[in-house]
Amino acid sequence: MLKENKREEITKNIEKREALVEQVADGIWRIGVELPQNPLRELNSYLIKGKENERDLLIDTGFRREECREALFAGLRALGSSPDRLDILLTHLHSDHTGLAREAAGADSRIYISGTDLAILKDGFTPERPLRLAEQFRAGGFPEDEMKKTQALNPAVRYKLDQVDDRFVPIEAGWKYTVGDYTLEMISVPGHTPGNAMFWAEKQGVMFTGDHILFDISPNITSWLESEDSLGDYLDSLRLARKYPVRLALPGHRKTGDYAARIEALLAHHERRLEETEALLAEHPGMTAYETAGKMRWKIRAASWEEFPPSQKWFAVGECMAHLDYLRLRGRIRREMDGEVWRWFTVTAKYC
Repeated sequence: MLKENKREEITKNIEKREALVEQVADGIWRIGVELPQNPLRELNSYLIKGKENERDLLIDTGFRREECREALFAGLRALGSSPDRLDILLTHLHSDHTGLAREAAGADSRIYISGTDLAILKDGFTPERPLRLAEQFRAGGFPEDEMKKTQALNPAVRYKLDQVDDRFVPIEAGWKYTVGDYTLEMISVPGHTPGNAMFWAEKQGVMFTGDHILFDISPNITSWLESEDSLGDYLDSLRLARKYPVRLALPGHRKTGDYAARIEALLAHHERRLEETEALLAEHPGMTAYETAGKMRWKIRAASWEEFPPSQKWFAVGECMAHLDYLRLRGRIRREMDGEVWRWFTVTAKYC
């Protein structure tokens, strides 16, 4: 929670700020939370208004930085809500979704997140986790000097949640929460994170997709310490998502779209990505994950791999590792340890 003098400072700032809010369905409003210097541009935070004497429900919050804080609180103020009457629901652990959870919550609020992602959030406050992550990416060939830049500049680290307290409540698939006319059910969709979740309002056909399904960008699927096959998890979760007759999808970023068509497009995208990865290894056997990522096609405003921002290289290499792991686990490629790095080959290629 914020100290009183900090709340007063924020109140002064948000009174000057125009809130970005829009009603997206009966009883549901989107609050646009600015993500400065970030290709995602904005987080879609959603407020579901409770009935009289009920709490409101806020879904996702933004980075723990001033611009996000002012945008979120300006939106809450414009909609007549406040931390004291909120519960908070988090689709997954990433900092652009969880960073402001404690500040947006009142003393009696509950902050709901999957038990799997809550455990990883807690692990993130230990000194060992960054060391294990660095070791994983070092084995992927990520240069030491670039890794230091990434760790210093990565907004997911700089603006993350400050701590986990006893208001955080772990939830699992099938958990339900009623607010206003909506009853939301947690749908477990691991992949983007190991405990990633969507929330389904069956009566209205509304699905809060978080970052599992985005409509004009592809969710980042990286390699996780907690999962040997994060891409396989994600593809299985996309197939699970097919079964829901969604009439309105509310994503974590950007605009909505055709839910069923987007699932098929994402499945096809990753199949093409897997074919591209396999073809690159056939042409250039023995590459590291870092080298393979440097030859893959990316939609980013950079003239070359060398000009990628360090944090974007980190995401790209993590995604490349997830695709390499998927192919290896299905016998389509293999790896050999060379000193401290893994080198990757098609199943017939030899390392010289």
